[in-house]
Amino acid sequence: APSDAIRLFDGGNLDHWIGRYGNTPDWTIKDGCFQVRPGGGDIRTSSTYGDCQLHMEWMIPEDRDCDGQSGCNSGVFFQDRYEVQILHSNGNRTYPDGMAASLYGQSPPLVNACRPKGQWNTYDIIFRAPRFNQDGTLKSPARMTVIFNGIPVQIDVALVGDTSHMRRAGYT
Repeated sequence: APSDAIRLFDGGNLDHWIGRYGNTPDWTIKDGCFQVRPGGGDIRTSSTYGDCQLHMEWMIPEDRDCDGQSGCNSGVFFQDRYEVQILHSNGNRTYPDGMAASLYGQSPPLVNACRPKGQWNTYDIIFRAPRFNQDGTLKSPARMTVIFNGIPVQIDVALVGDTSHMRRAGYT
């Protein structure tokens, strides 16, 4: 990691994470990785961030049953609003803007770079938060670049608003 990076996970504890409602995360840590426990719910960073660059690694276990959006569906949200989809997309059919590395509900990845279950995937995400005028109107939209397993799959894409499913996104 770069010398000025904030390490959100050190392989041993979830000190930089809280549960969705401010509670202690009910996730397991094993072999330097953390994993959601069935029923454990969402987690988020305990600090807030604006513009940032995020490196993360994720894997869908080899024995996990995946059917479209069921069984292998997650995501990484920026500012609790803008989602980069995490999904097993290697041999698992789903809609284009719901695939791994999609900007969910808005922009499919340029290619499907997802590795098979049981193999690690990497995301390098550059996020630029939206800018608003003093009156609350949008000055410039949020933008994202996603590099998925070393392949640019979203390149400086302007988001049309927050993550939504089957509704038109917008900014608030």
